[in-house]
Amino acid sequence: MATMADVARSAGVSVATVSHVLNGTRPVLPHTRQAVLDAVEELGYTTNTLARSLVTARTRSIGLAVSAISNPYFTEILQGVEASALEHGYSLLIADPHDDPEHERKVVQLLHERRVDGMIVAPSADPRGLLAYLGRHDVPAVFLDRLVDAPDGGRRFDQVCADNAEPTSRLVTHLAGLGHRRIGLVAGRPGLSTTNERITGYRTGLAFGGLPYDERLLAHGDSESAGAEQATAALLSLAVPPTALVTGNNAMTIGALRALRAHGLSVPGDIALCCFDDFAWADLFAPRLTAIAQPSRDIGAQAVRVLLERLAEPDRPARTVRLPCAFVHRTSCGCPEDSGQSVRFEQSEQPEQSAQSERGTVA
Repeated sequence: MATMADVARSAGVSVATVSHVLNGTRPVLPHTRQAVLDAVEELGYTTNTLARSLVTARTRSIGLAVSAISNPYFTEILQGVEASALEHGYSLLIADPHDDPEHERKVVQLLHERRVDGMIVAPSADPRGLLAYLGRHDVPAVFLDRLVDAPDGGRRFDQVCADNAEPTSRLVTHLAGLGHRRIGLVAGRPGLSTTNERITGYRTGLAFGGLPYDERLLAHGDSESAGAEQATAALLSLAVPPTALVTGNNAMTIGALRALRAHGLSVPGDIALCCFDDFAWADLFAPRLTAIAQPSRDIGAQAVRVLLERLAEPDRPARTVRLPCAFVHRTSCGCPEDSGQSVRFEQSEQPEQSAQSERGTVA
């Protein structure tokens, strides 16, 4: 098996230069770097990761704790994390906390015991155990998709997510502009920041549309298909049911569609439908689904970049990065095929937990 010394002799450089090229620890002249890489290829040299970790106290691995990996949204986030980690020379260890606070703390501890350099976590609705563990062990971490308010005096973490309020408001005002006066919301799991922000956007959209907020038109689908099916059925059983629905994520959209079919209702003929989360087959439904598209892969990739910046500068202030969403106008809202427009929402980056809204611009 080739050694680093063999690579150095073949490339005509020192062992230290080979180390700098392979580990990215110091700039190397382009022709020298290429000579080293050519020698690595020719000799079939592979890095001894275990030995390097013993010397550097780094394993060049990242822990990812994300629930519902089967959900297309999180699957795409995972792809973004994996691609970015690989690009930067990091491997990935994945665990599913199942949105259970106690299991969440256990899997984070397990990842930590595997000596990952840092973690990317989509927190549960009750992240107190998670925060306590990460803070107690000073684990570099980035929260993904769901924001967490740090306790008074507690450690604050970097966070990466999409905006939720402004795009949800856009869906509601669009439906109000089409003449709907009773717009229901199938919201996600209580306690999640995504759920809270989308409810805020729903209420803002109602206000912009000149409509009163009626708590009876808001039902929680717990971010799952089965829960959304029950929540939609409850909304349809009201004495005066909604004429339009907004669903809080892609899984709940499926559940809502099941409930509408069970009640013999057509979309958009009997009821209009808009959803938060676009997904690959949304354009294949009849009618085609009007949706908010989140930049899933970009969220994952950005989380890796923020984590690596944290590893490089441990003392830098915590920040929250929000990536832009897009309003994808199709026909489930009741609009004809040729009337659509796409609206993209601007990216923002704020210190800590700031909840500044982004403005939409017509693309």
